[in-house]
Amino acid sequence: MSFEEALAEWLGAQRWFAGKGQWLRDLEIVADTELVSGDPELRHLIVAVSHDTNVDYYQIFVGLRSRFPGRLEHAKIGPDGQSRPDGQSRPDGQSRTAYDALHDADLTKPLLAAIAAGENAGPLRMRKIEGATFHTDLDSLVLSGEQSNTSLVYGEESILKVFRRISPGPNPDLEVSAALARLGSDHVAEPLGWIETGLGGVPTSLAILSRYLRLATDGWTLAATSVRDLYAMSGPRQATSAEDAGGDFAGESHRLGAATAQVHADLAEAFGTAELSAEAVGELAERMFRKLDQTVSAVPELAKFTDMISDAYAAFARLRGPFPVQRIHGDYHLGQVMRTETGWVVLDFEGEPATPLAERRAPDCALRDVAGMLRSFDYAARHQLVEHADAAALSDTARDWVRRNAAAFCAGYAEAGGLDPASNDVLLRALQLDKAVYEVLYEARHRPSWLPIPLDSLAEF
Repeated sequence: MSFEEALAEWLGAQRWFAGKGQWLRDLEIVADTELVSGDPELRHLIVAVSHDTNVDYYQIFVGLRSRFPGRLEHAKIGPDGQSRPDGQSRPDGQSRTAYDALHDADLTKPLLAAIAAGENAGPLRMRKIEGATFHTDLDSLVLSGEQSNTSLVYGEESILKVFRRISPGPNPDLEVSAALARLGSDHVAEPLGWIETGLGGVPTSLAILSRYLRLATDGWTLAATSVRDLYAMSGPRQATSAEDAGGDFAGESHRLGAATAQVHADLAEAFGTAELSAEAVGELAERMFRKLDQTVSAVPELAKFTDMISDAYAAFARLRGPFPVQRIHGDYHLGQVMRTETGWVVLDFEGEPATPLAERRAPDCALRDVAGMLRSFDYAARHQLVEHADAAALSDTARDWVRRNAAAFCAGYAEAGGLDPASNDVLLRALQLDKAVYEVLYEARHRPSWLPIPLDSLAEF
């Protein structure tokens, strides 16, 4: 097996690979840069993957070792034979094992030092934010659970988020977090540096180094704990309301809504605002209809909700506007927010990775982020009922938790100056349904066992 064949097989099995369900037609290494020589060796690859009619780009930090330790077995890509990834023969003719080097602290420590020193390596440029300080002698640990990127925590001081799928141009995460940090926002993690290259003739973000929120807990974990405790207090014969539960999450939801409105206000100040005309409203509705048709074709189980969803989209299309639009988060959910000792912090401003970069950077309705968080509350309640023995008995309890936290979030958002969700219910409903349609397609492709979550939710809209 050639290195390219091993790489293609490994790539297709990764959670962050976007081509699942599509025919992988070709893989080509379009850039290969040596970062660390010797044994182990570190190389940075950019690969172009062709599937169907599309071409996607991925970056892979490849480690090469002649003696492969068992601790890296989970990151193994495969043998590279007697040649390097660039196809050139090794002078010693020695075979080495290739693996995902982000899991090897011996090879990730030099990345931190290179960012601090502002080094260049071939087309790669490592840069530090002016005035930023961080240690460079720390070992890294890969965070688990991510789906689109890979993040390395260095000694609980800094975190390097590596974008797996890359698009030509600046990544919104660095662009937005740096702009908000300059405004003095309390709701973003301080950016420290970045790695970039040239792709398609333009500077392209590869990774962002930020301050690590050491004592923070993500919103999904906090919400899931609240739901779990509520379900434990309830049962087939006794339903407990979310308000009476010891771990009621509504207070945090209200504070999160307020923080979200403050972030939106800062985004408007940093990047400006515009208005969505009546014509643009019609175009947005058309895109929603097209996405619905495409998803029904791929997931026939959605068909029974088509009339209800179409009616909501049509009601939105009849609105004349204009609606205010601005830069938004774009992929907002409980996993993207962290509760620190001082309040909520928002992460990952890159937007939905599957969306073209130009769309992610374009102004949009701020209520799209609100809709995303409301859908996340629904997921937090329903995902624990998948294959739960008392799922039917607990369904009312789940709905009560979702209603209470959604209301608290929206109230906090409106009170802090955000566009009032209650006064814009037609727009918010359309955006929530658009998100649910996206979830149906995502779950069908990536987590079939979770497909009932958005489908059951649609049945109650």
